[in-house]
Amino acid sequence: MKAPACGLDIIESCIACKACRDGFFCRFSLPVMRSMDQASHHTVMPAGALLFVEGQTSRGIFVICSGAVKLTATSKEGRVLVLKYAHAGEVLGLSAAISGTKYEITAEAATDCQLNFIGRHDFMNLLRNHAEVGVKTAMALSLEFQGACRDIHDLILTRSSSGKLARLLLSCVPKPAEPLQEQHLPSVMTHEQLAQRIGSSRETVTRSLAEMRKRRLIRLDGDILVIRDRPGLEAIAI
Repeated sequence: MKAPACGLDIIESCIACKACRDGFFCRFSLPVMRSMDQASHHTVMPAGALLFVEGQTSRGIFVICSGAVKLTATSKEGRVLVLKYAHAGEVLGLSAAISGTKYEITAEAATDCQLNFIGRHDFMNLLRNHAEVGVKTAMALSLEFQGACRDIHDLILTRSSSGKLARLLLSCVPKPAEPLQEQHLPSVMTHEQLAQRIGSSRETVTRSLAEMRKRRLIRLDGDILVIRDRPGLEAIAI
Protein backbone atom coordinates (compact mmCIF):
# COMPACT_ATOMS: atom_id res chain seq x y z
CA MET A 1 0.00 0.00 0.00
CA LYS A 2 1.26 3.47 -0.88
CA ALA A 3 0.50 6.83 0.75
CA PRO A 4 -1.59 8.80 -1.81
CA ALA A 5 0.22 12.13 -1.30
CA CYS A 6 3.79 10.83 -1.25
CA GLY A 7 3.77 7.57 -3.18
CA LEU A 8 5.75 5.86 -0.40
CA ASP A 9 5.11 2.31 0.73
CA ILE A 10 3.35 2.48 4.08
CA ILE A 11 5.20 0.46 6.74
CA GLU A 12 2.58 -0.72 9.20
CA SER A 13 4.71 -3.11 11.27
CA CYS A 14 8.35 -3.09 12.42
CA ILE A 15 8.40 -6.89 12.23
CA ALA A 16 7.25 -6.97 8.61
CA CYS A 17 9.38 -3.97 7.58
CA LYS A 18 11.48 -4.59 4.45
CA ALA A 19 13.42 -1.33 4.75
CA CYS A 20 15.31 -2.23 7.94
CA ARG A 21 18.95 -3.19 7.42
CA ASP A 22 22.06 -3.85 9.50
CA GLY A 23 23.15 -0.63 11.16
CA PHE A 24 19.62 0.75 11.49
CA PHE A 25 18.66 1.90 14.99
CA CYS A 26 15.54 -0.28 14.81
CA ARG A 27 17.43 -3.50 14.00
CA PHE A 28 16.46 -5.55 17.08
CA SER A 29 15.68 -9.15 17.96
CA LEU A 30 12.14 -10.41 17.37
CA PRO A 31 10.94 -10.05 21.01
CA VAL A 32 12.12 -6.42 21.11
CA MET A 33 10.55 -5.75 17.69
CA ARG A 34 7.22 -6.96 19.02
CA SER A 35 7.50 -4.53 21.94
CA MET A 36 8.45 -1.73 19.54
CA ASP A 37 5.44 -2.49 17.36
CA GLN A 38 3.14 -2.03 20.33
CA ALA A 39 4.68 1.37 21.09
CA SER A 40 5.08 2.60 17.51
CA HIS A 41 3.05 5.02 15.46
CA HIS A 42 3.95 4.78 11.76
CA THR A 43 3.39 7.84 9.62
CA VAL A 44 4.27 9.40 6.27
CA MET A 45 5.26 13.06 6.07
CA PRO A 46 5.69 15.14 2.91
CA ALA A 47 8.77 17.23 2.20
CA GLY A 48 8.67 20.43 4.24
CA ALA A 49 6.71 18.96 7.16
CA LEU A 50 8.08 19.67 10.65
CA LEU A 51 8.77 16.72 12.94
CA PHE A 52 9.67 18.93 15.88
CA VAL A 53 10.90 22.46 16.54
CA GLU A 54 13.86 23.77 18.51
CA GLY A 55 12.68 24.67 22.03
CA GLN A 56 9.61 22.39 21.91
CA THR A 57 9.19 20.02 24.87
CA SER A 58 10.10 16.49 23.84
CA ARG A 59 7.20 14.24 22.85
CA GLY A 60 9.33 11.25 21.89
CA ILE A 61 11.67 9.96 19.20
CA PHE A 62 11.43 9.54 15.44
CA VAL A 63 13.06 6.65 13.60
CA ILE A 64 13.54 7.40 9.89
CA CYS A 65 12.37 4.42 7.81
CA SER A 66 12.96 6.11 4.45
CA GLY A 67 13.70 9.59 3.14
CA ALA A 68 15.85 12.39 4.55
CA VAL A 69 15.34 14.91 7.36
CA LYS A 70 17.07 18.30 7.60
CA LEU A 71 18.32 19.26 11.07
CA THR A 72 18.82 22.97 11.78
CA ALA A 73 19.58 25.38 14.61
CA THR A 74 18.56 29.05 14.64
CA SER A 75 20.27 31.99 16.34
CA LYS A 76 18.41 34.77 18.16
CA GLU A 77 18.97 36.94 15.10
CA GLY A 78 17.20 34.39 12.92
CA ARG A 79 20.30 32.98 11.25
CA VAL A 80 19.77 29.35 10.29
CA LEU A 81 22.56 26.77 10.40
CA VAL A 82 21.96 23.41 8.71
CA LEU A 83 23.63 20.87 11.01
CA LYS A 84 23.17 17.76 8.86
CA TYR A 85 20.78 15.66 6.82
CA ALA A 86 19.63 12.52 8.62
CA HIS A 87 18.74 9.45 6.56
CA ALA A 88 17.02 6.07 6.82
CA GLY A 89 18.01 4.08 9.89
CA GLU A 90 18.82 7.12 12.04
CA VAL A 91 16.89 8.17 15.12
CA LEU A 92 16.01 11.75 16.05
CA GLY A 93 15.24 13.36 19.39
CA LEU A 94 17.05 10.83 21.61
CA SER A 95 18.81 13.25 23.95
CA ALA A 96 15.71 15.36 24.65
CA ALA A 97 13.52 12.28 25.11
CA ILE A 98 15.84 10.67 27.65
CA SER A 99 16.42 13.86 29.65
CA GLY A 100 12.81 15.01 29.38
CA THR A 101 13.95 18.43 28.17
CA LYS A 102 13.30 20.46 25.04
CA TYR A 103 14.45 19.55 21.55
CA GLU A 104 17.81 21.21 20.85
CA ILE A 105 17.22 21.51 17.11
CA THR A 106 14.51 21.65 14.46
CA ALA A 107 13.79 18.59 12.29
CA GLU A 108 12.14 19.14 8.90
CA ALA A 109 11.42 16.53 6.25
CA ALA A 110 13.80 17.26 3.36
CA THR A 111 12.03 14.66 1.19
CA ASP A 112 8.85 12.65 1.54
CA CYS A 113 9.53 10.46 4.57
CA GLN A 114 8.29 7.29 6.21
CA LEU A 115 8.72 7.67 9.97
CA ASN A 116 8.17 5.66 13.11
CA PHE A 117 7.25 7.75 16.17
CA ILE A 118 7.59 6.36 19.71
CA GLY A 119 6.27 8.51 22.55
CA ARG A 120 8.64 9.39 25.37
CA HIS A 121 6.83 7.32 28.03
CA ASP A 122 6.80 4.22 25.82
CA PHE A 123 10.42 4.72 24.79
CA MET A 124 11.56 5.00 28.42
CA ASN A 125 9.75 1.71 29.13
CA LEU A 126 11.59 0.08 26.22
CA LEU A 127 14.88 1.31 27.72
CA ARG A 128 14.01 -0.11 31.14
CA ASN A 129 12.79 -3.48 29.86
CA HIS A 130 15.18 -4.27 27.01
CA ALA A 131 18.97 -4.09 27.28
CA GLU A 132 19.22 -4.16 23.46
CA VAL A 133 17.44 -0.83 23.22
CA GLY A 134 19.77 0.66 25.83
CA VAL A 135 22.88 -0.48 23.95
CA LYS A 136 21.59 0.85 20.60
CA THR A 137 20.64 4.14 22.25
CA ALA A 138 24.11 4.50 23.80
CA MET A 139 25.71 3.84 20.42
CA ALA A 140 23.44 6.38 18.70
CA LEU A 141 24.20 9.05 21.31
CA SER A 142 27.92 8.33 20.99
CA LEU A 143 27.75 8.85 17.22
CA GLU A 144 25.83 12.10 17.77
CA PHE A 145 28.56 13.32 20.13
CA GLN A 146 31.33 12.40 17.69
CA GLY A 147 29.46 14.20 14.91
CA ALA A 148 29.05 17.29 17.07
CA CYS A 149 32.78 17.31 17.81
CA ARG A 150 33.55 17.12 14.08
CA ASP A 151 31.11 19.95 13.39
CA ILE A 152 32.74 22.13 16.06
CA HIS A 153 36.12 21.51 14.47
CA ASP A 154 34.81 22.25 10.98
CA LEU A 155 32.90 25.40 11.93
CA ILE A 156 35.25 26.95 14.48
CA LEU A 157 38.77 25.58 14.11
CA THR A 158 38.89 25.53 10.31
CA ARG A 159 40.36 28.92 9.41
CA SER A 160 38.53 29.94 6.23
CA SER A 161 35.14 29.62 4.56
CA SER A 162 36.88 27.87 1.66
CA GLY A 163 38.30 25.35 4.14
CA LYS A 164 34.88 24.73 5.64
CA LEU A 165 33.33 24.30 2.21
CA ALA A 166 36.10 21.91 1.13
CA ARG A 167 35.52 19.81 4.27
CA LEU A 168 31.78 19.70 3.56
CA LEU A 169 32.26 18.58 -0.04
CA LEU A 170 34.76 15.92 1.02
CA SER A 171 32.37 14.62 3.68
CA CYS A 172 29.68 13.98 1.05
CA VAL A 173 31.59 11.08 -0.55
CA PRO A 174 33.82 8.33 0.89
CA LYS A 175 37.55 8.44 0.26
CA PRO A 176 38.28 6.65 -3.05
CA ALA A 177 40.67 3.72 -3.44
CA GLU A 178 42.79 5.77 -5.86
CA PRO A 179 43.77 9.29 -4.65
CA LEU A 180 43.33 10.87 -8.11
CA GLN A 181 40.01 9.17 -8.87
CA GLU A 182 37.22 11.64 -9.72
CA GLN A 183 34.16 11.58 -7.47
CA HIS A 184 30.64 12.66 -8.36
CA LEU A 185 28.10 14.39 -6.11
CA PRO A 186 24.82 14.00 -8.04
CA SER A 187 22.62 15.68 -5.44
CA VAL A 188 24.80 18.65 -4.53
CA MET A 189 23.05 21.29 -2.43
CA THR A 190 22.25 24.80 -3.61
CA HIS A 191 24.69 27.59 -2.79
CA GLU A 192 22.29 28.80 -0.09
CA GLN A 193 22.11 25.36 1.50
CA LEU A 194 25.90 25.00 1.37
CA ALA A 195 26.21 28.39 3.07
CA GLN A 196 23.83 27.32 5.84
CA ARG A 197 25.87 24.17 6.42
CA ILE A 198 29.14 26.06 6.94
CA GLY A 199 27.72 29.15 8.65
CA SER A 200 28.61 31.49 5.80
CA SER A 201 26.87 33.55 3.10
CA ARG A 202 25.68 32.43 -0.32
CA GLU A 203 27.96 34.98 -1.99
CA THR A 204 31.01 33.59 -0.18
CA VAL A 205 30.13 30.05 -1.23
CA THR A 206 29.70 31.14 -4.85
CA ARG A 207 33.13 32.84 -4.82
CA SER A 208 34.77 29.82 -3.16
CA LEU A 209 33.30 27.38 -5.68
CA ALA A 210 34.42 29.60 -8.56
CA GLU A 211 37.95 29.66 -7.14
CA MET A 212 37.93 25.86 -6.75
CA ARG A 213 36.86 25.48 -10.38
CA LYS A 214 39.58 27.91 -11.47
CA ARG A 215 42.16 25.81 -9.61
CA ARG A 216 40.73 22.67 -11.26
CA LEU A 217 39.83 21.12 -7.91
CA ILE A 218 36.20 20.63 -8.95
CA ARG A 219 34.01 21.00 -12.01
CA LEU A 220 30.29 21.05 -12.74
CA ASP A 221 28.69 18.63 -15.17
CA GLY A 222 25.18 20.06 -15.28
CA ASP A 223 23.74 19.51 -11.78
CA ILE A 224 26.57 17.12 -10.86
CA LEU A 225 29.54 18.45 -8.92
CA VAL A 226 32.72 16.48 -9.66
CA ILE A 227 35.67 16.43 -7.27
CA ARG A 228 38.66 16.36 -9.65
CA ASP A 229 41.46 16.75 -7.15
CA ARG A 230 40.66 15.34 -3.71
CA PRO A 231 44.21 15.86 -2.31
CA GLY A 232 43.97 19.51 -3.40
CA LEU A 233 40.66 19.94 -1.57
CA GLU A 234 42.09 18.18 1.50
CA ALA A 235 44.95 20.68 1.53
CA ILE A 236 42.43 23.54 1.67
CA ALA A 237 40.43 21.84 4.40
CA ILE A 238 43.31 21.69 6.90
